[in-house]
Amino acid sequence: MVDKRKLPYLYTKRDIFYFSRHVPKDLRKYYQCDRIVICLKTKCPSQALTLSKPIIHKLEAYWFNLRFKNTEIPLENLLVNTDQTKSEIFVPKLSDALKIYFKLKGHGKGDIFFRASKRAIKDTINLLNDRPISNYTTIDAARFRDHMFERKLASSSIKRVFAIIRAVINITIKEHGLDCLNAFSGTFIPFLDDTKKRQPIPIKTIINIQKECFQINDPNRWLIALISDTGMRLAEATGLLISDFYLDDKIPFVKITPHKSRRLKTKSSERQIPLVGASLWAAKQIVLHNESKYAFPNYTNDQSCKTNSASAALNKWLKYRTTDGCVIHSFRHSMRDRLREVNCPTEIIDQVGGWSDNKVGSSYGNGYSLKRINKVLNEINRH
Repeated sequence: MVDKRKLPYLYTKRDIFYFSRHVPKDLRKYYQCDRIVICLKTKCPSQALTLSKPIIHKLEAYWFNLRFKNTEIPLENLLVNTDQTKSEIFVPKLSDALKIYFKLKGHGKGDIFFRASKRAIKDTINLLNDRPISNYTTIDAARFRDHMFERKLASSSIKRVFAIIRAVINITIKEHGLDCLNAFSGTFIPFLDDTKKRQPIPIKTIINIQKECFQINDPNRWLIALISDTGMRLAEATGLLISDFYLDDKIPFVKITPHKSRRLKTKSSERQIPLVGASLWAAKQIVLHNESKYAFPNYTNDQSCKTNSASAALNKWLKYRTTDGCVIHSFRHSMRDRLREVNCPTEIIDQVGGWSDNKVGSSYGNGYSLKRINKVLNEINRH
C-alpha cells in the first residue's frame, strides 16, 4: 500500500508507480474522463514523488487558468464590439500550424528538417487528432509523451520530437496573435539511461579497415578512408565537390563549406583539414577517377545529399569489421581520442572536427594554420 500522506496522488500497480488525480467537477466538461492517470515508469518511491510534483503544479496552474477564463470580464459593457472580436478569432489546426512553420522557417533548410517536422506532427495527430492548437491540453502532451515511451523511443529522441512540436505551435501563436498556452511547453520528460554510448573504433581496427579500403578501391571505400583520417561528419564528406580538394598545394587539404545540396551543422563546421595517410589516398582516387563535379555522385546531386543511404551502405560493410556499437560516425570519436593521445591542444581538436566550445575567445583570430594541423595529423598516423 502507498502512504497517501507521504506520496499524495500516487498508487502502485505491479510495483510500478502511477499518478492519479480526479478532475474537479467544475472542469470535467473539458476532459474525456473524470480521472487523470499517468504511468511514471518507476518503482522507486522517492523518484515517483519527484516526478509527480511538477505534474501537480502544472495541473493546478492549468485549472486556475481555465477557471479564470470562465469568470465574467470586468466592465465588459465598456468594451468595443466584444462579440464581434470573439467571433473573428481563428485558431489554426496543428496541420495548418505545420504549414505556417514551413513557410516561415523552411527557407534554406535541408530535407531532414522537413522530414523530422512532418513525422513529429503526424505522430501527434495520429494519437490526439488534428485539432485547433488551443484545444490541446497538458494532459494531451503527457499522454503523447507516454505513447512515445511505449514505442521504446529514447528520452533524447522524445525531447527532440517535443522541441519540434513546441516550435510549430509557438510560431503560430505569435503569427496569429493568439492568447493561448502551448500545451507542449514544459512537459516533463524523465531521463532514462536508455541510449547506447557511441564507441570509438580501436586504432588497430582502423588500420585494418584502411588496408582493406586500399585493396577494394571503390567509391564507398574512398568515403570510409577519407573520413577515417579527417574525422569529418558523414554528411560533410558525402556532399563534397571535386573543387573542394586542393591536392596541388604544398599542404594538400580539403575545404568543408556549405553547398546547395548540403548544409553544414554549425558555423564552426566550415573549415580546412589537411589530407594525410588514408584520407590523402582517398582524395587522390576521388579526383582521378571522377567525371562528376561531386565527389560522391552516387549519393549527392544538385537537389539532395542522401546521407542516410550512404550511412546504411557503409555501416553494413563495417558491421563485420568493427567491434559492437561502432558505426561510420565512430571514426569521429576515434579521431578525438587519437588527437588526445598525442597531447594535441583542445582548440586544435575542435578545429579539426568542426566542434564548437561556445566560448567567446574561440571566435577571435583565424585559428591554427594548416601547417600546424598537418603536423598533428601526421603525428597521429605514426602512432
